[in-house]
Formats: sequence, structure tokens, C-alpha cells
Amino acid sequence: MALTAETESRLYRSLRVAAGAAAHLVALGFPAAVAVLARPGSSLFSWHPLLMALAFSFLMTEALLIFSPETSLLRSFSRKVRVRAHWALQLLALLCALLGLGIITYNKHLNGKGHFVTWHGLTGLLAVLYTGGQCAGGVLLLYPKLMKNWTLAKLKLYHATSGLVGYLLGCASLMLGMCSLWFTTTVTGASWYLAMLCPLVTSLVIMSQVSNAYLYRKRSQH
Repeated sequence: MALTAETESRLYRSLRVAAGAAAHLVALGFPAAVAVLARPGSSLFSWHPLLMALAFSFLMTEALLIFSPETSLLRSFSRKVRVRAHWALQLLALLCALLGLGIITYNKHLNGKGHFVTWHGLTGLLAVLYTGGQCAGGVLLLYPKLMKNWTLAKLKLYHATSGLVGYLLGCASLMLGMCSLWFTTTVTGASWYLAMLCPLVTSLVIMSQVSNAYLYRKRSQH
């Protein structure tokens, strides 16, 4: 029997809620697993994977999910509150990423190793720099009058789209980090594949959220 439009809508919403819940769990679970593996404080390097996982898996994911109409942990609050929380989480993510970048750079200096000579290192550097630029660009949303030729709706759309690019860069850096010698010698077999799925899951959920926001804006214009 064919599904009615109302049933399809309910099913679609249920799937989005389930996907969002999975993203929340993964966003928190992945850094927790990295913390167990890295044992922060056991060495200078041990802080690098934890800080990067916190930045790009937990803080940035939650900063973006905060605007999800189905799975935001603050959906009962006003948009003003959610925007402020988004800012706070993004700034914390940038701080963690900068600290993680600084630690690995200094650690390589101490050990006489080359800087940014791997795909993981280059992608991580690009992700951190991009995140800094994205946070700076977010100021335009607080003061839209600075961009007189752009509407606020258009600024929000471009900010969300460029933010998605930065988020995917961060996830790519995490995945490349899981191909490093440190991670592959620590995590093997099915556990490694499960770990690689974590950034993929959150990326798919965030991409769906951004694309739905874009489609909603297009429909509202007609």
C-alpha cells in the first residue's frame, strides 16, 4: 500500500531525529574514545589528538546541530540564545584546534621532524586556518550593515555553506589522522573501520541539515 504524504512526512522526520541523535552520540563518543587511546598527559603529543577530536568532532558538530529543528539540544530556546551558543562553541573549537596545532608543531620541533609534510598535516593546517576565517566571517552576521550590498538572508546562506566546507575539512583531517602510524598501531581490525565511520556519520547529518536549510529558503522565495 502506498504511503500517504502525512506518513512519509512523519517517517522522514523520524529518520532525521534518529540521524541527529546518532550524530550527538558520535560527536561525544569519538573524542572520549580518543582520550582513552591517547591518555592525555602521558606525553606532549597525547594532547594533540584529543584537542583536535574535541574541536572538529564534538564542539564544531554541536555548534552546527544547534540550529537543527529536530535535534538541537537548545531547540526550545530563542534563536538569539542559539546563536550565542553557536558562537561560544565555535570559538572553543577554534581555541582547541589552535592549541592542538601548536602542540604538534612544537612536538615535531623538539623531535627534529618536518612540519606539514603529510596530507594529514596539510589538511589539518588548512582546516584550522579556515576555521579562523569562518569565525571572523561570522562577525558579518552580527553586523550585517558592514555589507550594504548583501541581504542578511544571503549572508546567512553563504556563512552556512562556507561553514560546511570548513567542517568537512576538519572531518577529513580527522580521517587522515586515523591513517597515521600512531592510530593504526593502536586501533586495528573492525575497531579502525568503526572509528572511520564516526566523521562520516556526522558529516552526512550536517550536510543534510545545510541542504534542507537551503531548500527551505528556496521554497520560501516562491
